[in-house]
Amino acid sequence: MRPVRVPAVASAVAALALVSGCGAAGGLESAGEAPSAVEPARLWPDLPPASAAPYDYGEGETARIPGITVPGGDVHRLDPVAVAQAGLKAKTDRDSGLDELPDATVRQIRACRTAPDDCPVLAPYYFDLTGDGRDELVLGIRMPGRQLAVRAYRADEGDRGDRGDRGGLTRIMSTSDAVISVELAGRDLILRAPSAISGYEYRTAWSWDDRQQAMLATRDEILRAPERREEADRDRTSSPSAPTPESSGSAADGR
Repeated sequence: MRPVRVPAVASAVAALALVSGCGAAGGLESAGEAPSAVEPARLWPDLPPASAAPYDYGEGETARIPGITVPGGDVHRLDPVAVAQAGLKAKTDRDSGLDELPDATVRQIRACRTAPDDCPVLAPYYFDLTGDGRDELVLGIRMPGRQLAVRAYRADEGDRGDRGDRGGLTRIMSTSDAVISVELAGRDLILRAPSAISGYEYRTAWSWDDRQQAMLATRDEILRAPERREEADRDRTSSPSAPTPESSGSAADGR
């Protein structure tokens, strides 16, 4: 009779089981039975489907910026103040309304050339938010009540060649809030904003969506604030003269 040859993999498994069974140092140990998967329970299953969803964050809303051309599709070559000024006349792709900023901020933007010290347009940043290998322009605009408008702009898809052609510019993100900070995580923009609950804060992640060709608010969380933030909250609430951030009617209103 021919001897039976045990495959190498089976021998290794058998040896591992023998070592584990003997309780050798570093051996495998059982973690117990795996929990059974539980299907989510749907509450009020007879509710009719929603007829329409409100847009609380301005997600998916884009606007062509009139009068702005992008040489070679390179947003680094743009004047941020000129972009902000032209954006005052931009119409979104969902309605005919003009860019919504407080009147005082609009006046300051228009006067940036003559009164640069009062210009609310912050220094620009450049990140590849879409993953196509080219940077987008990210602007911050200060508003009353410690509010901040955050906008992102992309050179139009058909105008991104390297031949020096001059294409258009589209705003792919527009939101405002009482922002604590704006951060970049991977290709996501993370906005941190104070919560009405002391010691907590909102964190909203904005991510590029190929289907919408826009930045979407893909994750909105309320989390414990870092210890320093909690101390700042206590200081702010204990001081009667400290100003309180006010909502501007965008992301904060949707919560």
